Amino acid sequence: MAGEGGLPAIVPAGPSPLAPDAPSLPAASGAPPVGPADAEATMSLVDHLGELRTRLFKSILAIVVFSIVGYWRTGAIIDLLRTPIGSRQLISLSAGGPFFLYIKISFIVGLILALPVVLYQVWAFVSPGLTAEERRIVRPWIPVALLFFLIGVGVAWVVLPFALTFLFAFESDAIHITLTIDNYFGFVTLMFLAFGLTMQFPILLYILSRVGIVSSARLRAARRYVILGIALFSTVVTPGGDLVSPTVLGLTMYVLFEISIIVIRRSGH
Repeated sequence: MAGEGGLPAIVPAGPSPLAPDAPSLPAASGAPPVGPADAEATMSLVDHLGELRTRLFKSILAIVVFSIVGYWRTGAIIDLLRTPIGSRQLISLSAGGPFFLYIKISFIVGLILALPVVLYQVWAFVSPGLTAEERRIVRPWIPVALLFFLIGVGVAWVVLPFALTFLFAFESDAIHITLTIDNYFGFVTLMFLAFGLTMQFPILLYILSRVGIVSSARLRAARRYVILGIALFSTVVTPGGDLVSPTVLGLTMYVLFEISIIVIRRSGH
């Protein structure tokens, strides 16, 4: 529509019938309103706790199932674990000692057999909170950690007869060693755990290097302190007080430390 002089008429601006209504500002109040983000955060927390309960239930169920399998073979496992002491007798200081020994060994066997399931449940729960780079770094080392633990148990089994031979050498006519089932199998269990967990040492160092906490240069600079720490750790963590097991454990940790430095340096860290 044209106005005077051929100029277009100026039409007052108004709301277009096709345009959506402008959002209205929320009324001021003493506390901010709860928005959709808060509701989603609350639901995420509830879902997270529910997932944690589900993961724990599956892990416990796997341990129970494999413990039943372990109980079925506990007699053969006891015969195998007592071979390093030869014909020496094991005694129980209580009537329920043998029964509780069966329960303990079956539980340990169940825990070892269920480790793949437990590790998977832990990873499935933790991985959503990691970045893509962190997941890429950690994921391949989960099965490797299990393999290294089994290797450590194997090393402990090889060292066990030598450690017992050293300790039995102090027996005499005046001092006779009597082994109880609690003391002996506790000694064996601690040996297995000490060597199995020690084998995780290089994996821990490598992961720390990938996230920028340590480097090969820093590890080389701290070598003397690491050697001292390894000596103290191997002495404290190994049971029995013999010289064989802490020596072998300390040497194993030092070799793993040097291998870790080489691997970390070759990876560019």
